[in-house]
Amino acid sequence: MATANATAITVGFIYVACALLVAVFPEFFRVVAESWFHGWDTELFWTGTPRGNFVLGLVSAMIGSWVVGYVFAWSYNKFIK
Repeated sequence: MATANATAITVGFIYVACALLVAVFPEFFRVVAESWFHGWDTELFWTGTPRGNFVLGLVSAMIGSWVVGYVFAWSYNKFIK
């Protein structure tokens, strides 16, 4: 549980920090986004500001990362025995 909780909190922090940085440096992060999503032309949809679905993204990222942290800790504990 501790690993799952720590993973979710870490991802939540990074998600919020990323949204703030996109708001401050939109063009830099557009270039970063294009480098991560090979070949996407973000000019078609990039706004440079966090959208209204920020909370949904934050919650779903934290839930998903909690599940990953839980499965990681569970499998790690199985392997070290």
